[in-house]
Amino acid sequence: YREALKYILSFTNYEKSLAELYSPGNIDLERVRELLRRLGSPEVAPSIVHIAGTKGKGSTAAMIASVLSTAGYKTGLYTSPHLHTFRERIKINDEMISPEEFGLTLTDIKSEVEDINRSGKHGTLTTFEILTALALLYFRRHEVEVVALEVGVGGRLDATNVVQPAVCVVTSISRDHTELLGDTLAEIALEKAGIIKPGKPVVTAPQKPEVEMVLEQVCGERGSRRLRVGKDILWESLKAGRAGQRFRIISSEEEYELEIPLLGDHQLENAAVAVGALEELKRAGLNVSRESICRGLRHMSWPGRLEVLQERPLLIVDGAHNGDSARKLRESLLKYFRFQDAILIIGASSDKNIEEIARELLPIASSVIVTRSRHPRAASPSNIAPVFKRPDIIVETAEGVREALQKAQELVGPEGLICATGSLFIVGEVIEAVKRVPAELY
Repeated sequence: YREALKYILSFTNYEKSLAELYSPGNIDLERVRELLRRLGSPEVAPSIVHIAGTKGKGSTAAMIASVLSTAGYKTGLYTSPHLHTFRERIKINDEMISPEEFGLTLTDIKSEVEDINRSGKHGTLTTFEILTALALLYFRRHEVEVVALEVGVGGRLDATNVVQPAVCVVTSISRDHTELLGDTLAEIALEKAGIIKPGKPVVTAPQKPEVEMVLEQVCGERGSRRLRVGKDILWESLKAGRAGQRFRIISSEEEYELEIPLLGDHQLENAAVAVGALEELKRAGLNVSRESICRGLRHMSWPGRLEVLQERPLLIVDGAHNGDSARKLRESLLKYFRFQDAILIIGASSDKNIEEIARELLPIASSVIVTRSRHPRAASPSNIAPVFKRPDIIVETAEGVREALQKAQELVGPEGLICATGSLFIVGEVIEAVKRVPAELY
């Protein structure tokens, strides 16, 4: 497994250097198609739900996969990034790929990867492209029947965009990766809408007007029937507490009373999107019962999203990494929790808009500890700390997450809150420190 990881990570990895890679000049999906052809086209057999968007992709994918597993289908889940281990990205019925199978599957595709790269015909395969092929081959070997497949970045040029899905999903779109996807919401939406396939149904979350126009245009051009949460699928919150939420969803097919173990209105929106996708799979012939939807959502798991790790003082982690998600985090903290003072542990990747995150979170903060994760794209604390400086707010820096957590514990009162956010990499390291989860270092 360690050798397999070392090999995969030796290739160009846009998770480390996004701006260098994500452009038509560097990406040619034909090399991914060629690799999959040589592997016997493992992307063809299963029914695939392909999921793009800025926020909520992973949560929505996890909800869909949980329901399909509950319904009795052998279900694959492919997501990114991970919290603690690369193996989290590839699951069957919520079980991670084993270290042994990760290594063996890579061994079986290695010669094809090297042959394609030697030819240079379509450029060189990247880390994410190889990992995507590995996941699809692993799913086929285990006779997976349906896959929830999350886009890595964007959509149009993403390695996952070689599949022919049964259903396409577009979750909430906001400003992120602007240096790659475009400066405007319309440009970003066009990249995300690149996953929409001719004649395939599309389920979308509520969007800003400029995004709505792009999605409507692309669906019209490609003859894709569209279901919109907020119009065709409605949701209503019924009850919420720290353990989760109870809510109602009304679609053209059914009315459901459901529960999820996640907090935030945005997760109810994601659940409505997931239900829409599941109903489309049902129309396509899958046996997805009302009961499996109820049980699958109730028992789904997606750590690191408004997750409470400790009581008195409260310690909460959330992977908010842009202004929109930071606003939703602030609203959820005020809605679900009572606290006297709030200490923020903040770290972010260098390509993120720190000003937008600060603007949304500073109104609830009494102190901010700026730190960095182990990730190579992590911004230096000294570079982003000035963004959080205000006359009434204490701002400190810490070179590592464990040091930041220790400082926060010293500052916070018994009725206070510590919230670690800014990136999933920060969240993962806080969870490792608190729960003593072994870190997978690269």
